[in-house]
Amino acid sequence: MGEKVLISGNEAIAEAAVQAGCRFFFGYPITPQNKIPEYMSKRLPQVGGCFVQAESEIAAIYMVFGAAGAGARVMTSSSSPGISLKMEGISYIAGAELPCVIVNVMRGGPGLGGILPSQSDYFQATKGGGHGDYRLLVLAPSTVQEAVDLIMDAFDLADKYRNPVMVLADGYIGQMMEPVEFKKSPPPELPPKNWAITGAKGRPRNLIKTLYLNPVELEKHNLKLQQKYLEMAKNEVRVENYMTEDAEIIIAAYGTTARITKTAIKILREKGINAGLVRPITLFPFPYSTFKEIAEKVDNILVVEMNMGQMLEDVKIGVCGRAEIHFYGRTGGMVPSYDEIAVQAEKIVKEEAI
Repeated sequence: MGEKVLISGNEAIAEAAVQAGCRFFFGYPITPQNKIPEYMSKRLPQVGGCFVQAESEIAAIYMVFGAAGAGARVMTSSSSPGISLKMEGISYIAGAELPCVIVNVMRGGPGLGGILPSQSDYFQATKGGGHGDYRLLVLAPSTVQEAVDLIMDAFDLADKYRNPVMVLADGYIGQMMEPVEFKKSPPPELPPKNWAITGAKGRPRNLIKTLYLNPVELEKHNLKLQQKYLEMAKNEVRVENYMTEDAEIIIAAYGTTARITKTAIKILREKGINAGLVRPITLFPFPYSTFKEIAEKVDNILVVEMNMGQMLEDVKIGVCGRAEIHFYGRTGGMVPSYDEIAVQAEKIVKEEAI
């Protein structure tokens, strides 16, 4: 075991990015993720990197486009409304098949909303918040340590698939402090960036674009992208099954809500109700097959989110009518307590027994 340090989630995310080889960060301040750019502004110059506070979120995402196009490891971060402003650029980056990491430390919405934690950007992250047929690979940590590990993975996955990767956290994950170990692991073998725009001296020039005026060419490009997303779905699904072996009711949750749910499960089991948790770690690709298998073993699944029912739709697709789906959500910055979750699950089990 390496040495652990006590650090906030936002700062841990930033340090993990630096240790993953990120040398360029472009962003614009917005709560509750401001500690990420603040940390990067001090840390990147120490390792020969470049930090720029852009004049806007829109400018920042196109700076990311440029650095990614040159083959650099680059990251940006923001919170909900800021990510919305970046969405056109994210679509361009995905269409141009450029690797980068985007961190969204979610806050309440819609609109300007509030600065407290939320999970109401699930649709935006997983269904393509910008225009066109594109997907992001989306990772959802539930602890600060997992945020560190997933950030490091995110850069490798971005390079592997030549695709933007989003790490979807929330205000709690960003601001809580936990002991963290920055694990040193050998880098995976990744494809060379022979597509990058690095100067064409001695080789044919590279061209990075998203404009295809010929519809036949544009369709061919889209089919190529879709094949890549299918490969992600085949190879990159990550999910945690917690105490599901003997469960009579399953609770589905991710991120901060999932860690609260684990305490609710302890309460339920002390009352003789065998509850378990299925926690998607990749929100895209979503673990549909896990929910299909779970639905063949239990009659009831309770989806708990800090929104009005967004992951709920993906759970329904996975379950496909094989089990009863229930929902409990808090929104606008309100966070469900473990008691609330336990009460909802207990109510479902008791009604089932009648």
